[in-house]
Amino acid sequence: MTETTARRIPDLADLDEAGRPKAPPVPGATDHDRRRGLHLAAIHRGHLMEMHRLAQILDQVAAGVPGAADQLADAVPAMEMVRNMQAVGTLCGRECQMLTFHHDIEEAQMFPGLDSVGNAGLSAVVAKLKAEHLVVHELIDLLAADAETLRRDPSAEALKRARESFEALGRVVRSHFGYEETELQEALGHYFGDAI
Repeated sequence: MTETTARRIPDLADLDEAGRPKAPPVPGATDHDRRRGLHLAAIHRGHLMEMHRLAQILDQVAAGVPGAADQLADAVPAMEMVRNMQAVGTLCGRECQMLTFHHDIEEAQMFPGLDSVGNAGLSAVVAKLKAEHLVVHELIDLLAADAETLRRDPSAEALKRARESFEALGRVVRSHFGYEETELQEALGHYFGDAI
């Protein structure tokens, strides 16, 4: 068995999408609240743009562009998501740092605020999102390690491993963001207003 087949890469199954709780309607929420709640989706689009940038770098590595493996290894820990997580001390390295920082802000500020509303249904969604952050962070760590390996050993196998972890991260992040945006939009706009 090769190292590639022996390793386990977290993916959509780890999110248990079917088990995701639904946020209850927020009493008194308005269309204006729901529009304000769209701000989170705009933040997520920025993270997805960084993911697209990493995909382009991976394509450059595959095409044999000189220095692309180094660029990838440097880009992963420089992601805003990763920086976000590092700021609170829960992760490593940049696309990944960006996502990490984003999750840290959510867990340190936004989620406690939503929990304090006293709505059990909303708290269940927050708990699920926190659990999903662990899967995202595991994938970020895996991608960072694979990118470093690719820097040291720009082989077809190392590229395959980096692409596998990147693609799994992309699937998980898109699913997670969609769930978060759908379930929290109304509550964020209503309870946090323009503060989000």
